[in-house]
Amino acid sequence: MAKKSVWTSIRFWRRSAAWVTGFSAILLILLTFDTMGQIKMGTDEDLKKGIKKRVPAPTVINYQIDYKYDEKRGHEVPVIGKKEPFFGKEWSEKEARELLHLGKLTVQAKNCINCHTILGNGAYYAPDLTKSWLDPKWKDIMAMVGKKTKEEAMAEFLQHPDKYPTHARMMPNLDITPKEAQAVVAFLKHLSSIDTNGFPRNFSKGVEEFKRGGTYAK
Repeated sequence: MAKKSVWTSIRFWRRSAAWVTGFSAILLILLTFDTMGQIKMGTDEDLKKGIKKRVPAPTVINYQIDYKYDEKRGHEVPVIGKKEPFFGKEWSEKEARELLHLGKLTVQAKNCINCHTILGNGAYYAPDLTKSWLDPKWKDIMAMVGKKTKEEAMAEFLQHPDKYPTHARMMPNLDITPKEAQAVVAFLKHLSSIDTNGFPRNFSKGVEEFKRGGTYAK
């Protein structure tokens, strides 16, 4: 009787499937724990000690935020600088957390991702909001609305976007209140501090082009 090849053995494939499934399940569990650690929000103490977290504490809104190219990683990364007032004050961890929560709820309630993209989710009808705090065009809007700080200009724009056309596709007036506008700006600033592995790609190139007098690509 001819010896059967292992490749035609049903028992072999059943065992192989069981081993592959088991290994995949273990790997998935390990990756899940690693991801949870990566996305866990940092604390105010981390910021004070200069400890880098992929998702900084809510109080990062009290700091300067930049976006610079990292040679080792091959893409842009957020850089947390020195402290700066946000809407004229320094926010406690409790205040900052509550403000960000309201900002997130407002973004969800106003269905911002129907037009915008946030962390890769949403539509591409309007500009990506992931790093919108870092957009150099806010300097133009500061002059347009007569505000001294970026956050004040952003809040004014959010409340009255129809008065300040800044894009080919004008943003509608969503009846955002002053408090909601302040919270959304805080939410957007916090978003810009998150290490997104260089997403959106080539953001810094667009900024440099804008500085040279070109059009900032959205």
